[in-house]
Amino acid sequence: MKKFIYTLLIIVFSLSCSSDDTRTDNPFLPNVQVNFQINLNLPQYTALKFPGGVFVDQTDGRGIKGVIIYNANNEQFFAYELSDPNVEASRSCSALKVNGTRASSNCGNDNQYEISSFGQQISGEGNFPLLAYRAVKQGNTISITN
Repeated sequence: MKKFIYTLLIIVFSLSCSSDDTRTDNPFLPNVQVNFQINLNLPQYTALKFPGGVFVDQTDGRGIKGVIIYNANNEQFFAYELSDPNVEASRSCSALKVNGTRASSNCGNDNQYEISSFGQQISGEGNFPLLAYRAVKQGNTISITN
């Protein structure tokens, strides 16, 4: 009886564990290394000193087309790729236009994303939300990596 229960538990556990081997990476966005810090004491980051604040950083080498940084509550920050995740990043129009907490495509489609809702797509075509980067606040510095 113990062997039966043990075998049954193994079967249940093996069936309940899912593998991310079938996970699909976004074919529109190339993998780029992202690793930089911003100092919230600098004047260009004033918008990030308040909850709901958004800053778009298009400095060369920061993301594909740039990075959107969002202050959720002064302790939790989020960072997203500025490229439309449902458009080829190589297209000149693929950099999103940010207005408040909405990011909109410049490629003539209706793609819109809500930055404050984890980058979820709210209209348009495609299957991918905004590409998220890791944002960690330590003191007055935010480290953004992938």
